[in-house]
Amino acid sequence: MNPIGAGTLGRRIKIQRPSTVKDSLGAPSRTWIDVATVWADIQPLSGREAAIASRISAELTHQITVRYQSIFDNPQQVAQYRVLYRSRIFNIHSALNEDEKRVLVVLLASEGLDDG
Repeated sequence: MNPIGAGTLGRRIKIQRPSTVKDSLGAPSRTWIDVATVWADIQPLSGREAAIASRISAELTHQITVRYQSIFDNPQQVAQYRVLYRSRIFNIHSALNEDEKRVLVVLLASEGLDDG
């Protein structure tokens, strides 16, 4: 991947993980906890990328590029996270450590109103 220039990561996003808490009746209820607030680039997948992604998952719609953080080290955990950008929700399917250099991470995600 090419180096990231100033302003490329221009969208402020929240990365969230699911958590289970008890409601007022003691029943388990799912909620979301902020893990990190970072700068990102959000791009819809191109037609070709979407066609390739559909072989993996018919849902993949966006790639979100962020600077590396240790929260992306566990792939099973990351697949449970989501990204919140303004009122939009992106469910993360995978995190790719670009060039394995721990500089940039590309999150493959699907947009939707899924609460987990």
